Amino acid sequence: MTIGVGGSTAEAEFARMRDLTADVPAIGVEEWRARVERAQMLMREKGISALYLDSSVNLFYFTGINLKRTERLHGAVIPAEGPVTYLSPVFEEPKTRTLLNFGDDIRGWEEHEDPTALVIETIASLGFEDGTVAVDPETPFFTFDGLRKAGNRYDFVNGTEITTPCRACKTAAEIALLKRSNEITIEVHKAAAAILREGITTTEVEDFVQEAYTRFGTTRPAGKPLIMFGEATAYPHGVPYPQTLKDGDMVLMDLGTFVKGYRSDITRTYVFGEPNARQREVWDLEKQAQSAGFAAATLGAPCENVDKAARAAVVGGGFGPDYALPGLPHRTGHGIGLDVHEEVYMVRGNMTPLAEGMCFSVEPTICIYGEFGIRLEDCAYMAADGAHWFTEPAKSIDDPFALDV
Repeated sequence: MTIGVGGSTAEAEFARMRDLTADVPAIGVEEWRARVERAQMLMREKGISALYLDSSVNLFYFTGINLKRTERLHGAVIPAEGPVTYLSPVFEEPKTRTLLNFGDDIRGWEEHEDPTALVIETIASLGFEDGTVAVDPETPFFTFDGLRKAGNRYDFVNGTEITTPCRACKTAAEIALLKRSNEITIEVHKAAAAILREGITTTEVEDFVQEAYTRFGTTRPAGKPLIMFGEATAYPHGVPYPQTLKDGDMVLMDLGTFVKGYRSDITRTYVFGEPNARQREVWDLEKQAQSAGFAAATLGAPCENVDKAARAAVVGGGFGPDYALPGLPHRTGHGIGLDVHEEVYMVRGNMTPLAEGMCFSVEPTICIYGEFGIRLEDCAYMAADGAHWFTEPAKSIDDPFALDV
C-alpha cells in the first residue's frame, strides 16, 4: 500500500466510526480501596505516617476523584492506618460529597483560613502527632511551603516513594483500559492516513483527528495531536508552524487519547507517495531499533536495557553516538497509564527491574535535521510470560498498518 493512493474522505472515514469504549469496564470501588491498602502497607514499611494527595492524578488514582487544580487546596489524606480523609473548601463540601466513592469524612476550610494548617491538623487528629508525611509529588510549591511551615514537627518526604510503586505495575483492569485506548488510537491513525492528499495541511489533519476520537467515544484527545510533514518530522516535539503536504514527504503522526482515564500513545511515520532509498534505509533502521528495544524487555532486566538495545542499533547504523545528532537524542521510552509520561523510564542508568504489570513505550526516534525524522512508537506491557505489545507495531514503510495481507 502506498499512502496517498486510493485516498478516502473525512466523511467516509467518520461514517465507519462507532463508540468503542462502552464495553470495557472502568476502575471501580474495590480497586480504589485496594490501592489505598497497598499505599498504607508501603507507608508502614517505610515508617511514613500519612500521604497528602493534592488535586492531581494521584488523587484520582487512589480515590477516583477527578478535580481540576486551582489556587484552593482540595485533596485527601491517606493515613498509615484507617480510612481516607478528604479536604475541601467549605463552600465546595456539598459538591465534594457527591464525588466520594468511599468514605465520608470531609474536613473543610473557610476562605480566610490557612488550608495547609488544616492538613496538618487532620494528620494529627488521625493519631499522628509527629513523624513523617509523604507529599504528593504534583503538589504546587506554595502548598508544600505552607505544609512545611504549619507542620514543623513533621518530616516531609517526596510522595513518589508511595505513588510510584503503586502506579508503576498495572492491574488486569488497567491493562484492559490501556489496550482499548491504544486500539482506538491505531484506528484513528489508519483513518488519518486514509484522508491524506497533496495540499492538505497539518492543521486540517489535527482537526480530523480530534473529531475522530470523539466519534470513537473517547472522553477527549490527549492534548493537541502532533502532526508533521517533511523536514519538520525531524523535530521530536514538533514545530510552531503548520505544513502543507506534498508528494514524497515524510509524514509523522504522534497520537493518543484517554479511555476512562487511561492513556494511549502511538506514533507512525511513513512517506506520502513512493519512498526513496534514503527514506527506506532509515525507516528500516528505526524498525530494527524498536524491535531490539522490545526484545530487551525481559522480566527482571533493568529498564535501561531497553534503551541500550535500541540505541546500539541506531549507532550501529551510523548515527550518534549516544545522544548526538543525527541520531537518537532522547530516552527510548516512558511509562504510561493515567499520565502519558510516568514511571518507569527506559533510559540509561535506570536499574529498576522490569516487573509484571509495567507498561511503557518503545520509541527510538531517529532525527536528521534538515532532512526528516522517523519515530515508531508503540506501547507494551509486561506479563508473566514477558513483554507484549498493546497493538501491532508498524509492518513496513510501504504498509505501516499491515493493510496488505
